[in-house]
Amino acid sequence: MKGKSLIKVIGAVAVINLLSRLIGFFREVVIGYQFGTSYTADSVVTAYTLPNFFYIVVGGAVTTAFISVYSKLDDPLEQKDYLARIFGWLSVVLLLFSSLLILFSEQVIAVLFPGLNAEEFQLTASLFQVMAPATLFLIISMWFTGVLNVNDRFKWTAVSTLLLNGSFLGIAVVFYPWFGAYAHAWGAVISAALMCVFLIYLIRRGRFFDFRFRLGRSPETWRTFKMAVPILLGGATLQLYFLIHRVFASWLADGYIAALNYTSKIVQLPQSVLMMAVTTVIYPLLSRKAAASDEAGISALYTKGLRLMAVTILPVAVFVLVYAEDIIRVVFQYGNFTESSTKMVTPLLQILVVGMFFHAANLYVTRFYYAYERSIYPVAVSLISVLGVNVGINFLLIQKFGAAGIAWGTSIGSICNFGLLLIGMRYVLKWQKNSFGKLGKDLGKMVVLLLLFSAFLFGWRYVISFGGSYIVLLMGSLAAGILLLLLMKLLRFQEADDVLEIVKKKVVKQR
Repeated sequence: MKGKSLIKVIGAVAVINLLSRLIGFFREVVIGYQFGTSYTADSVVTAYTLPNFFYIVVGGAVTTAFISVYSKLDDPLEQKDYLARIFGWLSVVLLLFSSLLILFSEQVIAVLFPGLNAEEFQLTASLFQVMAPATLFLIISMWFTGVLNVNDRFKWTAVSTLLLNGSFLGIAVVFYPWFGAYAHAWGAVISAALMCVFLIYLIRRGRFFDFRFRLGRSPETWRTFKMAVPILLGGATLQLYFLIHRVFASWLADGYIAALNYTSKIVQLPQSVLMMAVTTVIYPLLSRKAAASDEAGISALYTKGLRLMAVTILPVAVFVLVYAEDIIRVVFQYGNFTESSTKMVTPLLQILVVGMFFHAANLYVTRFYYAYERSIYPVAVSLISVLGVNVGINFLLIQKFGAAGIAWGTSIGSICNFGLLLIGMRYVLKWQKNSFGKLGKDLGKMVVLLLLFSAFLFGWRYVISFGGSYIVLLMGSLAAGILLLLLMKLLRFQEADDVLEIVKKKVVKQR
């Protein structure tokens, strides 16, 4: 794939992903409108936790391993046999697993979320029993997207998630007057089934697979599932944070599971949109550079990627920190999401946004370990950060600080994860100091930029506080954008020159 074509594909996937994620985010806004920060909102969020967790973590791991193995098979007959075996085993295992989730829904919820009161437990278990079949459709659909991706159909895989989120939202809104919270449960199942049918149609139309399945052992099948385990553990980091949120928050007062969920979605949005598009298309390029021992190319890609994330995500994090209450009020405060809900959610957002950059950077840096086939270290680091640092801080702080202690556990855990990954670049990947390029030199400029940017924004927010949250956010966004560009230009960030050059070309073109 040529450079310009690669950029176009990444751009198209990013745009579709952005629309899909915004629709998914709007679903959280709808939950807030319908249920606010009540125990019903907690139940809706908690019930969908496991199907979504399995979709992203298990489905993502199996699909990543499948792509790696399938890409190394040259014989069409071997590819056909491999597809049939993977499809057969996935279908049987997922059908059995989903059936068990349905039959033992109450036991699963009781074990994972022991702090729920009786009324909340019954509603959560009932909703989960309806949603459980979505696990089958979601994971098998994730594998179907892998089949399309190995055939360079990246755009259609992105469209499938757009269909998932769009239909889920539509069903939850349209049928809410009749089914209440259960509209979200049925929306989860029906939307997952629709995505599955859509992907089957695309695969059959492209003649990529005939959907015949076989059972039995083969070296490729065993290799796939063997590879999937470390990928699963490494890719579960962010989802484990959210799962742990809900486990610990189940012991708190009503509404805190939903409150942590609302804020997590805001923090997760930059990573979901940017990093998914980049890793889907860039990872094969990175793997080829590693195979060719192109150390200079890998170093340049690493440095440029972190710089771009830093100059985009860190200023956004500062802006969210300063304008957190206005953002929550504008985005969520409708219907049953009241002013008291805003007061509950705002401090949690301010804490979680501290880790926004580190969540994205951890996912990005981890890909470099995978490219070198050194997956054990990042997996170990992720588990230490999530199950060690994060959980430990939760136990220490939850009694005194409640949900804020849970939020601090997530942010501190992600920072520790990033620090350990950077240490590993030197001692595990054996990168020398000069391999990091200009990254160390740029750190000082980035700190100065953030200090000046933060000081101005705090002052601006204090002075411009009239006209309501909409006006305050609009004025703040304009001021932040102009100031950021001026500071970057003053401190000689190359990205500022790139943005100005693009604007100049557009102005000249319009003339």
